[in-house]
Amino acid sequence: MRDYHVEILAEARSELEGLPTDMRARFEQIVHMIEEVGLEQMREPHVKHLQGSVWEMRLSGRNGIARALYVTARGHRVVVLRVFVKKTQKTPRREIETALRRAKEVP
Repeated sequence: MRDYHVEILAEARSELEGLPTDMRARFEQIVHMIEEVGLEQMREPHVKHLQGSVWEMRLSGRNGIARALYVTARGHRVVVLRVFVKKTQKTPRREIETALRRAKEVP
């Protein structure tokens, strides 16, 4: 098993702080699972592949659902790029594009 470390970009951290408490708690729960059991062991309903290098953490709460989009980086790092409340069935294209744009900044 590899030891993973989850990092959150500054923009994504402020987006995460805007989520309701129960969704932030779910985010922390998924992060803990990734760091404890490794990314290879993670499956739906916790995480799901979206496109290319972008994956999503699936967060739910009393008032709806949210997503935290992330990529993996060197050194067993998981970098959270974008956090948003999901209002449609399918993840909006612009959210994936925002994550891909932010991913270019990840060393």
